Formats: sequence, C-alpha cells, structure tokens
Amino acid sequence: MAMRTFLDVLDLLKKYDIYIHLGKRLWDIELAAIEIDNLYRAKLLSPQEYAQIKMVLNHEHEAEQQREDKKEK
Repeated sequence: MAMRTFLDVLDLLKKYDIYIHLGKRLWDIELAAIEIDNLYRAKLLSPQEYAQIKMVLNHEHEAEQQREDKKEK
C-alpha cells in the first residue's frame, strides 16, 4: 500500500483499530507518529513501509507547523 498522504496513514491505523482525533491537526500527526512507531516495534510494518510513512508524517508535520506559524503572525 502506497503511503502518500496523512489520510493514507490514518486509514492504515484504522486497520489496527487505532483512531486518532485530538482536535488539533498537529497533535493528530504527532500521535500518529507514535502509533506508527509502536506498530513497527511490534513488527507489523516492514522497514520500507515504516520509512515511507515516517516521511509522509514528517512532511505533514512541517507543513502544519508552517501553517500555524503563519496564523500567529
């Protein structure tokens, strides 16, 4: 399964009955990263899947942080 967006990551987490909605997108991304780390440690994700997902989450986190920074100015 190709991971290209944060929604793709959330859909993967749902397959493991992990639902994330904290009310702030940045927090959702950070919690998703923690849950992905847990799935990887449990050997439910391959190293390639893990790397691809972490890249998506890092990209989304940076983009969301920039959006928040612009709002504060």
